[in-house]
Amino acid sequence: MHPDRTELTELVLDVVDQIPPGRVTTYGLVAEAVRARTGHGHARHVGTIMATYGAEVPWWRVVRADGSLPRQLRERALAHYRAEGTPVSAFVAGRVELHRALWDAPEEWRAPAGLDARGADA
Repeated sequence: MHPDRTELTELVLDVVDQIPPGRVTTYGLVAEAVRARTGHGHARHVGTIMATYGAEVPWWRVVRADGSLPRQLRERALAHYRAEGTPVSAFVAGRVELHRALWDAPEEWRAPAGLDARGADA
């Protein structure tokens, strides 16, 4: 773990780094995966962490619950979406089609650390 980062920060970045090209997830789903491991974390925490450390991971793959990004990030994200083949809305500029692109953290992420998805010792 990086000395000036919390466990929460490291876990958020770890989840984001696993999102495959062409797929996205939401701040809330990242928070849910991290919260299952730590008992802490909300979508706003994820947003703060991404604002600070997001350049280290594929930040454009984490969007709001409606599939959008903040206005100042949309143009840069669109270039990544085009390159990765991420489905974007033909009707709303800069919005990802979540029904086609949504990625959820694997089941093992939603189990507490040291347990498998069924809650048994790993």
